[in-house]
Amino acid sequence: MVGVPQTRTGPPGADAPIHFSLATADVDEARAFCRSMFYGPLQVDPVGDRSGFAFRGDVVALGSITVGEISYGSDIHVAIGDLETSYHVLVPVTGTLRSRHRGTAVLADPTRAAVYRPVGDIDLEWPGTCRLLSVKVERGALERELDAALDQQIVSPLLLGDSFNAMDAPGRTWVSLVRLLFGELRHGHGLSAQPRMASRWRDMVVSGLALTVEHPYGEEPNGLQGPNRPRTVKRTLDAMHAEPWRPFTATDLAAIAGVGVRVLQESFRQHVGMSPLTYLRRLRLDHVHSELSRSDPWQVNVSEVAYRWGFTHLGRFAGAYRARYGLSPSQTLRERR
Repeated sequence: MVGVPQTRTGPPGADAPIHFSLATADVDEARAFCRSMFYGPLQVDPVGDRSGFAFRGDVVALGSITVGEISYGSDIHVAIGDLETSYHVLVPVTGTLRSRHRGTAVLADPTRAAVYRPVGDIDLEWPGTCRLLSVKVERGALERELDAALDQQIVSPLLLGDSFNAMDAPGRTWVSLVRLLFGELRHGHGLSAQPRMASRWRDMVVSGLALTVEHPYGEEPNGLQGPNRPRTVKRTLDAMHAEPWRPFTATDLAAIAGVGVRVLQESFRQHVGMSPLTYLRRLRLDHVHSELSRSDPWQVNVSEVAYRWGFTHLGRFAGAYRARYGLSPSQTLRERR
């Protein structure tokens, strides 16, 4: 039976965890659950005898991350199209998982985690003995974190390695953090029940993954090095990321940076590649897209989500959303289910 989600409280950004669970021997029900929790273009097919099929899924969604513990009880084959909006990590707790993504095969087990980028089909051979942690991280969240950590221009999607060692630091630490957070959020007690604490743990998972997974970005990343961002730009970015729903004006942002409007705009164009307000709009769009992608269309509507993230003109919002994602906000909400 699917668990009843907790009620969200507080302003955007102070996300409350939402817990879902399902135990079933029905293949279609299990498939629908995984599509709902993770990705629409996901196909689950039993391999051979279905008599042992016994799906168990425990999933917690918290803002930009979704963490689940999944098992099927019998051998299955999983096919997934482009993830598009997310990066994903699979960490077997028991058993092994054979994975192919972007032409690379990985044998994942408790010692090695498999990593998936937003672009490229995924093919999984999942034995019934394999129970794993499934970690979905919003694309924008990980890219912003790596961008901020390195203070340099990066490409999107990130050029990540296809796996990492889960037995040695930092991989071992990251997996332990995910398991601890998942256990706390699933039971809904303790400090994790406080939205502010839960959001800080969520941020630790995202930043920890940015520091764990292999990538080509270093101090000299082969032509990808961008100029160091001045403090005025960093201060403005921090303010926008802390409260993206606030009705910032160009004058407000310039005051936060401590410079004039024209100086801030020129600094953003040079170091970010766009104006401050354009960046803010994209940041808000990413949050709206993330929320619509994981929401139940029977419980939310597009206008409420748009207003919550700072959009006051729905016509302009819809046009900007379609230009960025190639579909309307309502389509995103419908296709989620």
